[in-house]
Amino acid sequence: MVPFLLVMNFITFGVFGFDKWQAKKHQWRISENMLLGISLLGGILGAASGMILFNHKISKKSFLVKFILVVLIDLVFFYRLIRH
Repeated sequence: MVPFLLVMNFITFGVFGFDKWQAKKHQWRISENMLLGISLLGGILGAASGMILFNHKISKKSFLVKFILVVLIDLVFFYRLIRH
């Protein structure tokens, strides 16, 4: 489980960085649903790090609300996984 989460966090961090880079160039972007989806798969730390480091999606309140929901869902999932 730990190697999977480590890889997912690196991938998620890279995807957030790539999306910010694309935004600066005014080119094709990765959808918010995709960003939230890979975060949900276990890339919460990578997503949060990417959001902070790249200053990406920080000021968009609707995205932040959805991201917080994803974090809560992941926390409940991992809590239940550890408990069983």
